[in-house]
Amino acid sequence: MSFDIQKILRPHLRNFKAYSSARTEYTGKDAIFLDANENPFGSASGELLNRYPDPLQSQLKVKIAQLKGIASEQVFIGNGSDEVIDLLFRAFCNPEIDNVIICPPTYGMYETSAHLNNVHIKEVLLTRDFQLQTEQVIAAIDDHTKMIFICNPNNPTGNLFHDEDIRSIVSSFNGIVVIDEAYIDFSNVSSWISQLKKYPNIVVMQTLSKAWGMAGIRVGMAFSSQEITKILTSIKPPYNVSALAQQAALKALENEAVKLEMAEVIMQENSRLISVFEKLNYVQKIYPTHANFILLKVDDPNRLYQYLTSHQVVVRNRNTTALCEGCVRISVGTPDENEELLKWMLAYQ
Repeated sequence: MSFDIQKILRPHLRNFKAYSSARTEYTGKDAIFLDANENPFGSASGELLNRYPDPLQSQLKVKIAQLKGIASEQVFIGNGSDEVIDLLFRAFCNPEIDNVIICPPTYGMYETSAHLNNVHIKEVLLTRDFQLQTEQVIAAIDDHTKMIFICNPNNPTGNLFHDEDIRSIVSSFNGIVVIDEAYIDFSNVSSWISQLKKYPNIVVMQTLSKAWGMAGIRVGMAFSSQEITKILTSIKPPYNVSALAQQAALKALENEAVKLEMAEVIMQENSRLISVFEKLNYVQKIYPTHANFILLKVDDPNRLYQYLTSHQVVVRNRNTTALCEGCVRISVGTPDENEELLKWMLAYQ
């Protein structure tokens, strides 16, 4: 494999000059700020939100880098992982020319972002047991393939892919392999962040939305080489992560023990739910999961979905998703919420 980031970067971005905001031109704190056309009196909310946030999220990156054991220059922070995905398309995929490879069933935003950016999609379905068809993925690569998306643990199936399969794909491709680890905190495996030095063509995505319980602030993270991080930083909107989001994220990251405790309870509840699902005669199959949700194959997913919804228990009907025919996906709730779910599933006939 010969990976050269400049060869896959869109040509017009090779000499791209990023927007220079007021907060990138002057980074000091103790000054009279008359440079950004802000309201000097404060905000209508009464909170100190009249100043633009740090466009580089410097404090947050330092804290995240410490937790992950990498340099802060390898951390990119987006307005959710969805912004990271979109920026990757903008940076590396020429509309109507280039393509990406996805492996359904998988996270739907890869396909949505491809369509939004007018980028072709090549689909290589997973196997029936939801593993990568490694040889087929590699065979699908052509001169215009810029990215391959791998969600690990996978959504909506919940399983982990074999490390050797991911490694084979990464080693065989001179484009970018995006490894989406949104659910990594519910598994017992090491993150691919540890492989960044060895594989300069991987981008690892994680999020504060799941185990950290911070979905409402929209903070997604990407970890990569400093070169890739620099490119993403140059093309992002200047103030893509709000001051409130940065403050909340920093506060959460000071409480890793709380995150670990929540994740532990979720996985305990996960096991408890499975132990009951195994006894239900309309459940045909329970798929192995390393995430905070469980994929079930049931006799009539549409009927079960409507039944649960009628009792104010909302699950996700995945019946129309490739290879998930007959399936519903159930997120693990609090013990009380899970009791309510089980009450109605046990009563379902």
